[in-house]
Amino acid sequence: MVSKIGILAGAGALPRQVAEACRAAGREVFVVAFKGRSDAETTEGFAHIWVRLGAVGKILDVLRAESVGDVCLVGHMHRPSMRELLPDRRAMAFLSRSGALRLGDDGLLRAIAAEFEREGFNVLGVPDLLNEVLAKEGSLAGSIPDDEVQADIRRGLQVARGLGALDVGQAAVVQQGVVLAVEAAEGTDAMLARCRDLQRDGPGGVLVKARKPQQDDRLDLPTIGPDTVDRAAAAGLRGIAVEAGGALIVDLDRVATQAERLGLFVVAVA
Repeated sequence: MVSKIGILAGAGALPRQVAEACRAAGREVFVVAFKGRSDAETTEGFAHIWVRLGAVGKILDVLRAESVGDVCLVGHMHRPSMRELLPDRRAMAFLSRSGALRLGDDGLLRAIAAEFEREGFNVLGVPDLLNEVLAKEGSLAGSIPDDEVQADIRRGLQVARGLGALDVGQAAVVQQGVVLAVEAAEGTDAMLARCRDLQRDGPGGVLVKARKPQQDDRLDLPTIGPDTVDRAAAAGLRGIAVEAGGALIVDLDRVATQAERLGLFVVAVA
């Protein structure tokens, strides 16, 4: 018998997509939604609980009471301050034992996943439950990039992977060989907003997203969706490149339609 799955839901449409895919596959689903973080639509029609982010003891107790065996951490989640987190005693013990406050995002997520495993849960990734969102190699929208853009993509991959190796970010914007911006704690959306004033004359730049070299593929893979396309266009970019097999594309049909309408390409590269 396949065990019930707990969806620990961040922001965005992806948590609900995953929950719906699990239900369609005949799995029981329980959603843990976080106050001020998760979208209200995520929980509609699903058994769920709303909790504050630092209520770790309550989360574990509820998951056990619901007979959850597998868990999946999915959706966007800004890293909270201690004041926002308001950790309970169980969370404080985790923070103290893991040294999580000193870790980068990837290190923190690995520590959280290890803690769930320590508590007896099996941690799954989004591709385990919704494989169609994993980027497949090839052109996904728009024209095939020219040689100049291909060079920018290669440069962007080098930079993004360098950032990732330091557990800093997963994305960069490159135009005509020049790195216009890199992603850090502010996230991709804020990075793209900064690019509006950094564009050089000539053809626009490229947003490149790649997983960190040490990344646990169950956790926080680079993600794009229709909003990413809109923001890339507003920043004056020519297109978006993601790592094939190492990035998620939320609502691929809408991404492709938006990109075609706005004149951007979207490509997944090996």
